[in-house]
Amino acid sequence: MTRVLIVGLGNMGLSHALAHHHNPDAQITGLVNRSDVALPQELANYPRFKTFEEGIATAPDLVVIATYSDSHADLACRAMDAGAHVFVEKPLATTVADAMRVVETAKQTNRKLVVGYILRHHPSWMRLIKEARDLGGPYVFRLNLNQQSSGAEWETHKALMQTTSPIVDCGVHYVDVMCQITDARPVRVHGMGLRLSDEIAEDMYNYGQFQVVFSDGSVGWYEAGWGPMMSETAFFVKDIVSPNGAVSITDGNKGASADIDGHTRVGGILVHTPAGDRQIYMPDEPGHQALCDAEQHYTLRAITEDIDLTRHMNDAVQSLAICLAADESIRSGQPISLEEILK
Repeated sequence: MTRVLIVGLGNMGLSHALAHHHNPDAQITGLVNRSDVALPQELANYPRFKTFEEGIATAPDLVVIATYSDSHADLACRAMDAGAHVFVEKPLATTVADAMRVVETAKQTNRKLVVGYILRHHPSWMRLIKEARDLGGPYVFRLNLNQQSSGAEWETHKALMQTTSPIVDCGVHYVDVMCQITDARPVRVHGMGLRLSDEIAEDMYNYGQFQVVFSDGSVGWYEAGWGPMMSETAFFVKDIVSPNGAVSITDGNKGASADIDGHTRVGGILVHTPAGDRQIYMPDEPGHQALCDAEQHYTLRAITEDIDLTRHMNDAVQSLAICLAADESIRSGQPISLEEILK
């Protein structure tokens, strides 16, 4: 039985807590959140703490970190130094140096470190990646996720943007998909962005896009925008092109862009080649909670089966580095070379 501490009780933290509550191989030792939050009935009887120090005193085997991005690195390192394995929500950190520090701590303490790349546990996205790899590169990646948010969703986005831009918060997922398909080194990033609301800080932007060039010649485009002004036309583009054809998500009825289940739903995959098209239907896709269940099941397996997470950790650093370079490019107005950052 793995003893689990949950730190952070926002949307993701609650979902991860429910995953462990329903997993017979896990025992929750406590829930940590700075403020009081309403809990679903299943979680109501677990011990609750206001500080990380109180929670880590329960001696968990695994700490699940689902706080704001700027605390991820320090909490992960503190948990591993205390002897616990770590699952941390994406992004792993807010700087490449901090991300590398977390990975180095995992190696030095011989603790498992799993980063919350939820698409890695989604059978439809795994199939998308396989179909694209089977076509062969170099590739053109066209990916975006814009969210027309209002009310509570917009308040959540504004809170996130106190520390992290949309292209970093969401982009790491889709850049990770690019990296899994091409296996090539990222070379250069060029980003552009715009602040479209007076409700966010002057040094932050709620719309951004970037282009990334890989060492095999592949090129990628990613776009993300948050807020009530965002269009819901073409807000969900998932398209991979190669010299031998293309692989695309074709589900036209994605629902509202604020629908969290719609962010992962594939529905159908179209494989196009000069010889003809092939439609792959993906019925009975897992919803958000089922994906969180799968993530936490994998994390428990990584601990009990001693799974080698070296590639997983390196990929987490690389995808974050690309998105942070895009953020730097937006702020500086200059393209950013990744050769020195990732050497």
